[in-house]
Amino acid sequence: MAPQERPGQGRGRQPAGGAARRGRPRSEAVELAIVEGVVQLLEDGVPLAELSIEGIARAAGVGKATIYRRWKGKEELFVDVLRTMEPADPELPGVSVRDDLIALLEALRLRGVAKRSSVLLHNVFAQMKIYPKLWDEYHSTVIEARRRQALEVLRRGIAEGELRGDLDIELLNDLVVGPMLVRTVIRPAATLEDDLAARIVDAALEGLRPPR
Repeated sequence: MAPQERPGQGRGRQPAGGAARRGRPRSEAVELAIVEGVVQLLEDGVPLAELSIEGIARAAGVGKATIYRRWKGKEELFVDVLRTMEPADPELPGVSVRDDLIALLEALRLRGVAKRSSVLLHNVFAQMKIYPKLWDEYHSTVIEARRRQALEVLRRGIAEGELRGDLDIELLNDLVVGPMLVRTVIRPAATLEDDLAARIVDAALEGLRPPR
């Protein structure tokens, strides 16, 4: 099977834990070979649950110890593989809460588009639902990091008087992020227009701004 174009391919990848691991310096060429080895196995139809470190090492042309020096186990490796397949997380403008929220929601929209347009990415996420250890790793290292970033933007908005301060910060996050998640997750056939992020943020901010 010929490799298909993958969203996010070629972008820099950070370790799953967000911090550099100890040990000898990491070779980007070796890591790329390992990640591409996993992707090739997935493209060949090997289910996530059947991927082994031994099989990945053979596909990448490295030893098992080389993989274990870089990742604690399969789940951590798979999360890094998913990060290379998804659109990269955005750099926030930092100019206004509105601009930062639009950037965050646009990243969610693009990930939704990617999952619809990439058969491989769609299949991997479908398999994650029956692979709890992988989902837990992805949730704790990727989804939670994105949620904390959104909460920090909202806290800044409250502190700078751009948002009401009488609402729970978690509720504020749900009000802003919820509509995009409905479109990308709960309603997979819903349209994801280019201006959707801006329209959601502007609609939410109408009710979240302090009284003039």
